[in-house]
Amino acid sequence: MFKDRMDAAEQLAHRLRHLKGERPLVLAIPRGAVPMAKHIADALGGELDVVLVHKLGAPGNPEYAVGAVSEDGTVELSAHGRKLCSEDYIEREVDTQLRTLRARRQSYTPVRPPIDPTGRVVIVVDDGSATGATMIAALQTLRQHAPRQLIAALGVAPPDALRRIEAAADAVICLAAPSMFYAVGQHFADFRQISDEEVIELLRHTTEQGTTDN
Repeated sequence: MFKDRMDAAEQLAHRLRHLKGERPLVLAIPRGAVPMAKHIADALGGELDVVLVHKLGAPGNPEYAVGAVSEDGTVELSAHGRKLCSEDYIEREVDTQLRTLRARRQSYTPVRPPIDPTGRVVIVVDDGSATGATMIAALQTLRQHAPRQLIAALGVAPPDALRRIEAAADAVICLAAPSMFYAVGQHFADFRQISDEEVIELLRHTTEQGTTDN
């Protein structure tokens, strides 16, 4: 069990230390992974941004993920999602979550577009993944922009999800892959919610720092 997200972030930064000097683009899946990605970006001399992905909820149970969609419309459905949901339901759910993601982008980085990952070493960070769908949707979206290397970095995931993530990334750093897996939060002693305000502040600081450096 990790003490908190920063405990996992410190361990991930250590495992990724060979990328120091590459100025990697470190992309967090909001919201919980943003402080983690900030720590990793600082440790590696990288650049911080977010990759916006949202889970697709099941009919009548929005907390039960049947897949994920990224802000460019890339959809990743789980096997049980394909069986459980009609095409019409998925289309409506995708449309709903895309509106959420577009509003979130406007809130998170209102003064600049997403940082271009083309030709860069890109690290996608999440605190953990139960099904792999969110991470895979993020990786598939980024792959279209031809990064030099695409790395998934996460605290915890079950072995089956990890295998799916490995198929979508050039490399995967996962600190724990327990076979008995119920939820990401069970592996963190402190798994408090991260607010939008905290995310905005971290990204604003990064934007201002980038402007000063340029």
